[in-house]
Amino acid sequence: MSLRVDIWSDIACPWCYVGQSRFAKGAEAFGEDVEVVWHSYQLDPSLPETYEGTEIDYLAERKGLPREQIVAMTAGVEQAASGEGLPMDFGAVRPANSLKAHHLLKTIGRHGGDVDAAEHKLFSAHFAQGEVISDVEVLTRIGVESGISAEQVAEGLADEGIHAEVQQDFDLARQIGVTGVPFFVFGEKYAVSGAQPPEVFARALQQTWDELKPQQKPALISVEGEAGEACGPEGC
Repeated sequence: MSLRVDIWSDIACPWCYVGQSRFAKGAEAFGEDVEVVWHSYQLDPSLPETYEGTEIDYLAERKGLPREQIVAMTAGVEQAASGEGLPMDFGAVRPANSLKAHHLLKTIGRHGGDVDAAEHKLFSAHFAQGEVISDVEVLTRIGVESGISAEQVAEGLADEGIHAEVQQDFDLARQIGVTGVPFFVFGEKYAVSGAQPPEVFARALQQTWDELKPQQKPALISVEGEAGEACGPEGC
């Protein structure tokens, strides 16, 4: 038996990057088999494919906050990421629409590639390496590194079926009330929001596992002594 966990995430979300790492640590501490199903989410669907400005510019504009406050906020996120061993540099981030990245992840999943690894590679490209996550060359490289061909990447980015799957994730998020990411659903039963500490994820996994796993019948222990009289299929 494996425990299913559905995760809504956006590549443009730094806490999703941190949350992926913390969840992995919680799952490792849990110790049982976990099946992760990644779902697409967009914090800002209106963001252009490439934004003329820095991430600080973009966040200050979108949130309507002073740049100094944005700088302090991003420094806190960088510190949290560093605690997980994740390099993060908001000064290098190049804001870009994440829709194509979500198409890539669905394409990788369709062809049996490593979606979890691809999520990590996309996060790293965006938050640590200053790459544009809407750039087809970047997406193609990550797709190939994650186990699919360049041709499959190209086909997936243009595939209306892939686009529909991404939109279904957006629709389902609205239906179940997801208003921020990362968002985790354990065994289609319990929800956890945000990049929680690993021990919180481990407890949620264990609680869900204990409630959903098949109950084992107790083993019977024979009492020593001679067999007593009994009836069976052949008579008494």
